Amino acid sequence: MTRIAAVGDIHVGSDSVGEVAGGLQHVNDRADLLLLAGDLTRCGTAGEAELVAAELAGVRIPVVAVLGNHDHHGDEPGKVVEALTRAGVTVLDGTSTTVDVHGTVIGIAGTKGFGGGFAGACATSFGERAMKAFVDETRREAARLHDALIGVAGRSDRTVALLHYAPVEDTLRGERLEVYPFLGSHLLAEAIDTAGADLVIHGHAHHGTERGVTPGGIRVRNVAQPVLGHAYRVFDLRDPAAEDRSVA
Repeated sequence: MTRIAAVGDIHVGSDSVGEVAGGLQHVNDRADLLLLAGDLTRCGTAGEAELVAAELAGVRIPVVAVLGNHDHHGDEPGKVVEALTRAGVTVLDGTSTTVDVHGTVIGIAGTKGFGGGFAGACATSFGERAMKAFVDETRREAARLHDALIGVAGRSDRTVALLHYAPVEDTLRGERLEVYPFLGSHLLAEAIDTAGADLVIHGHAHHGTERGVTPGGIRVRNVAQPVLGHAYRVFDLRDPAAEDRSVA
């Protein structure tokens, strides 16, 4: 069994100290690896990042994370990453890492992602510079994710794509259609399907749906904490049929 705990959108702030730590108190026994799908802070300040680090102090299993849009709001994502790295968290940004879980090497390729919409209703790189910049940001994020997945595949037995923004519409069901372009992009799914993965984890869509699938058939899970309604969800990479049985 290869057990991966995952959650996103914990939004740690000064008024929520202790809440995340309380929810994670049994994670060391229930999982072999913890993935954090962005929006770890409320406003992306270095101080809030230190609070996140403190919440994770009791976690002894490896922790891998990506940042979310909230973690960029304070315009100091570098300081957020520094605080998390000092706490032992591996933060991915168009990069990858591997974790050996009882002899099974898990490769994680991660990036924040970005918006843009989905096939048939997506933004295009045409017109104003601002619109071109918007779409180009998504293209860069998708390309970096693709390259990170390709790079880690040869070093791994199982591969996970870790994002903040959604790669498919499935996991946005429940959100207003008008905000879909700001919640994710089909370009992320294209990158994943082209490179390959065993599981896709994302957050960001607080009112969305937990389960989805890419056009190529790769399972996608929205682990935004408001969607889960729990501290985290546990997935078994070796036995997909057994996923979601272990909940905190």
